[in-house]
This record gives sequence, C-alpha cells and structure tokens, in this order.
Amino acid sequence: MSNIAVIGGTGYAGRHIVAEAAGRGHTVLSVARKVAGVRVPGVTYVEGTLLDVPSLLAELQGVDAVVVAVAPRGDMEGLVRPNIEALASTLPESVRLGVVGGAGGSLVAPGGPRLVDSGFPEEFKAEALEMIGVLDDLQAEQSDRDWFFIHPAGGFGGFNPGERHGTYRDGGDVLVVDENGDSFISGEDFAIAVVDEIENPKHSRGRFTVGY
Repeated sequence: MSNIAVIGGTGYAGRHIVAEAAGRGHTVLSVARKVAGVRVPGVTYVEGTLLDVPSLLAELQGVDAVVVAVAPRGDMEGLVRPNIEALASTLPESVRLGVVGGAGGSLVAPGGPRLVDSGFPEEFKAEALEMIGVLDDLQAEQSDRDWFFIHPAGGFGGFNPGERHGTYRDGGDVLVVDENGDSFISGEDFAIAVVDEIENPKHSRGRFTVGY
C-alpha cells in the first residue's frame, strides 16, 4: 500500500481519487483550501494550498505519491502552472507526481491536432492552455523524478458525473471517444484510472487519456 496525497482533494476529480485510493486500503491525505464537509472514513484532511508550496511540503512529508487535481480557473487562473513547477522542483525525487489535466491537450487523432485547436470552446481555452503548459514543463524537466499526466474525456466534470462501471479505456495521447463519437468518463471511473496508474505504473514520465 502507498501513502498518497491529493492536492485539491475536495474538488470534483480530487474527492473521487481520495475515495478510490482509501477504498483500496492506501493511506490518503486530502489537501484543500477548505476542509471537506463530507469526509471519507480513514482519510486525513488538512488545509493547504498549491499557492504556498513551502507550507505544502511540510504537509507532504513521507508520502509516496502526490496527485495534483487543481484546475486553473477562477482565482487560480495563471497560478497552477508556476506552482506545480515549484512543487515538482522541490519535492523529494522519490515522490511520484501525478497531474490531472484537461481534455484540451489530447490529440483528436494520432499525430494531431490537439482538441484545444479544433473548435474548442473559447471560454475554456485559457484553462486548457495552462494545463498544456504544465505538461510541457514536466516533459522538459531533467530530474529523475517519475511523473504522470492524465487527460480525462471531454465530457468529464461535475456537470455530468455519470456512474461507476469499473471500466475505462486508455487512449495514449488521443482523446477517447465511443462508437457514437462521444467522449465521457464518470468521476468514479476516472479515479479508478488514476489509482491504477499509481499502483501499477504504465506511463512513467508520460501522459495518457482515459474515457469509455
């Protein structure tokens, strides 16, 4: 079993990852700016923010993996990328870093183009491009740290929670769509993909997409 920290552990993606990891018997630390009103039994909840990396590091002592599930929207716009870069440069290299990205950086077909460059909604472009920048930084990083970056399906989010099926498909760097051309995954099944990657790494220093 691993000691897993989830930054943004009370958000949509984060709370599902927390619940899935705890349900599998891992030691789980949920870090968020506001402590959760509803808590998963056995999970440790602390207040903390990606915007204060030095204080955050003190909370993360002894963890094996850190998953960042913080979106660059609202007052976090423009701040997620530099703070993930700061976190990646200061965490012990033994700690595996996972980042929940967006669908925008996924390719629509092998070899491209990216979803964000293919009729992507204008109001979400800044967020998508910032998370693509996070991926660029991780790919350029020269340390021996292991990391992974996961793109959810296009229809992933609290607006469309879906239900647990216990299945997902790994699309590599291409957006996963079903036979009708729809791209979707529920919060619970997305969390399964994240915890599977922590337990059995298949994307060492790489990115992947998930969907049904």
